[in-house]
This record gives sequence, structure tokens and C-alpha cells, in this order.
Amino acid sequence: MSGEEFKDDYRRALPKELVRELVRRSAWRASAAVLSDVAMLAVAIAVALAYWPNPLVLIPAICIIGTRQHALFVIAHDAAHYLLYERRWLNDVVGRACAAAQGLSMCTYRVIHRLHHNNLYGELDPDTALHGGYPRGRMYLVRKLAKDLSGLTAWKTYAYFLGGAPALNTATNVAVRPLDDTSAKLRDEARADRNMVIVLHIIAFIAFAASGYLIQYLVLWVLPLVTVVQAILRLRAIAEHGATTDFSSPLTAARTNLGPAWLRWLIFPHNVNYHVEHHLYASVPQYHLPRLHAEMKRQGILEGAEVIPFRATLTKIFAEKLVTVTH
Repeated sequence: MSGEEFKDDYRRALPKELVRELVRRSAWRASAAVLSDVAMLAVAIAVALAYWPNPLVLIPAICIIGTRQHALFVIAHDAAHYLLYERRWLNDVVGRACAAAQGLSMCTYRVIHRLHHNNLYGELDPDTALHGGYPRGRMYLVRKLAKDLSGLTAWKTYAYFLGGAPALNTATNVAVRPLDDTSAKLRDEARADRNMVIVLHIIAFIAFAASGYLIQYLVLWVLPLVTVVQAILRLRAIAEHGATTDFSSPLTAARTNLGPAWLRWLIFPHNVNYHVEHHLYASVPQYHLPRLHAEMKRQGILEGAEVIPFRATLTKIFAEKLVTVTH
């Protein structure tokens, strides 16, 4: 339906039979991804409560909780693409739950993210304000990440993912309002989902306050959300699209970051590091992205693409600002 679709840029580049295999949903794989994150969150919170309020336990626990909260956001991202389950209602229930636990609206994000995919680095891309213009100098990004870790930028994330209001694109001076550029169905779903999320967190606050665990809730759930998650979201977004110079194709306007398993677990959970592949084939679930990457590489589709080790990406995005000399 117009206003709802995510475009696949290279649908005909791979054999149709292979693409049909790669877009197939696996309910058990999707469920296993969700349950693994929830289990790790439960363990980290339980250990922190057992040693409460020991800072030697709390600080690592907060960091781990933040990484898994971010991982659940990646699950919600797949749900926004309709990639978790074949049954649409189940896909949306699980995706909305993963996002709502963090105070985010999956349905609002679906509207925003569609514009990002379909207008990458264009005037209507709502994410350019976040990842555009790099490199901007090493200390610029260091200051941004430090500000994220302080919790001072969390309100922007919630304006984006809950309110549907991305930051102003300073390059075009355009304030994108994605809810104005979508189908009535998705717009209504986004507003209903947003209201549900707000009510849910008001109830959660009251419930934890009444139970006497308000401080624990704020420290072990809210604090990671407004600090650790913010820094990971920024770093990952810039690693995926920042410091690119050719915006004509996702091959060069997006970036796939390669690295060891521990790094992917921390920053790129659920194969979200395969970002070029995701932009080219947005209908492929995350657990098929490694195979998609291998097939695209074997057939030469990734030639000239930004597929590099994460350490090389860090060099790019933390580089000094490019100075244009005019005569």
C-alpha cells in the first residue's frame, strides 16, 4: 500500500529463488532472539538487586542492561519492517512490546524508518540530522557521546521515537514530520501506540513507587535507557552512515561494519552490522543477513561498497573535519 512500503533497491540482483528463501520468516529464530535478550536482562537485574547497592556490581549491570535494551530496540526495528513473524498481528504485538518497555513506539518508528529507507540522504531522510556531516573532528563526536552518557540528549530520542519528530536537518533546513507523510492506517496506529506507551509508563512508575522499588526501577531500567542506550544508538547510526561521500546508492551511502562476536554483541546485536545488505534487501530478516552478505559478496554485488572493519569505521568518523579550500 502506498505510504507503507519499504523499498528493496536490488530485488533483481540475486536469483529469485534465493531471495524467496532469504525473505522467509522463522518464528522460532525470532522468538529465540527476543528470549535471549529478556533472559540476559533478567539475570543482570537479579544480580544487581542481590548485591544492591554495591557500585562494583551496579555499574557493569547498568552497562549490560543498556546493551540488551538496545538489542530489544533492534528487534523492534525488525518488527517495524514486518520481519519477525508471518502473522502480522503477532509481529506487531511482539515488536510493540519490545519498544514499549523502553518508552518507545514501534508504530511511530515504522513511519519514520520507512522515510529513511526510501529517501536515504535525501531531503526527506529523518536521520540525516543524526549521522550527516561527518567527519566533524574527533572531539566533536567525543563530546556528543559524553553528552549522551550524561542523559542530556535522551529527550531528543523520545521526541523522535515516541513523538515522531526528528531533529532539524541543518543541511537542508527541513524539519521532517513523518506522520504527515504516511497512510492514514499507519498514522492512526502510531498515535494509538504512542498513547499506550505513555499510559504504560505512568502505570509502571506508580506501581514501582507503591511497591517501594522506585529507586531500583529508576537506576536499573530508566538510567541505562537515558545514558547507555543513547550513546550506542548514536555511535551505531554514525557507524552505519556517517563519513560517507557518495549518496547515490546504499552501496556507498550505507556501511557494513565487520568485527568480532563480542563487538557485535555490544554494539551491533542481531546482525544489524550488515547495514548495506539491509538497505538493499529490507525484506530479509536479521538471521538471514549473514547468508545474504555471503551471497552478495560471492556474486560481486558488494564491489565498491562500504564493507569494512569497525576499527576502520572509527578512524573515518573520528577523523578531523574536512576543510574545503576555495580560490
